[in-house]
Amino acid sequence: MATTASAVRYARSLLFVPATRPERFAKALESGADCIIVDLEDAVAESSKNAARAQLAQYLPKLTATQLARTVVRVNAVGTPWHEDDLALMRDGCGQGVAVMLPKSEDAGALHAVAKSLGARAGIVALVESLAGLDALDAIARVPQVVRLTFGHLDFQLDLGMRASPEEPELAFARNALVAVSRRAGLPAPIDGVTTDIGKAERLSLDARRARAFGFGGKLCIHPAQVAGVNEALGYSDAEVAWARRVLDEAARRSGEVFSFEGRMVDLPVIRSAEAIAVNARRNASPPLAPEQLAETQCGL
Repeated sequence: MATTASAVRYARSLLFVPATRPERFAKALESGADCIIVDLEDAVAESSKNAARAQLAQYLPKLTATQLARTVVRVNAVGTPWHEDDLALMRDGCGQGVAVMLPKSEDAGALHAVAKSLGARAGIVALVESLAGLDALDAIARVPQVVRLTFGHLDFQLDLGMRASPEEPELAFARNALVAVSRRAGLPAPIDGVTTDIGKAERLSLDARRARAFGFGGKLCIHPAQVAGVNEALGYSDAEVAWARRVLDEAARRSGEVFSFEGRMVDLPVIRSAEAIAVNARRNASPPLAPEQLAETQCGL
């Protein structure tokens, strides 16, 4: 059975769906996304916060254990009027495998308090959206129940008064920091932010491949049409997977010896790379979404 650790830690695509639209949860889970993020924060108007929480409370028990393990709930930030009620709702959900995304993650002490409130089984995805969050990144990443870091690059730009160009070289310092800190803390590769232009597949592809080049392992999606492109860019091709399996088969026969294979020297680093590809392929094997399902599923913010 899937667990919070495996589903969220190794997700390539994470698709937002508003908490006010519970009829979309199951469709989002069928979209091909590795995880969904049910949003109680930005996707919900202040006047609808309580209603959204009540709808989520009614719908979560309808999900299977496997679906719950692929579900993340973005709660409202620490210090907002809705935060404590969101955590109260999620205590039971976290016990069943649902992870929590905490926006405006800026302080390790606050994350420790959230973890204590949610219980020992809770997994927390820390969404870093400000300079304060970037400054506290090492401490945030070492909070025991933080399972992954995420870059909220749009709010980050607002916080610093930035206006990044389309390729976003201005944000390289922050992306490098998230990848490096994740590595130092022993966390999986972090999750990059959204592509807001849902009508341009080329823009999505460029953004996803940039994320991969920086060392990110996942990307947030705001529309189901973005899922396949993200999975492709952040996963491995059939040819790469087949190569990895051939290398591992040959390495098993060689009993740890360095050897030449298909014109390339294979030593331990190459074997470790092949192992990572094979493991990624197994973890991220998900059924594709049928075209008619894709047309019906509108889960963006």
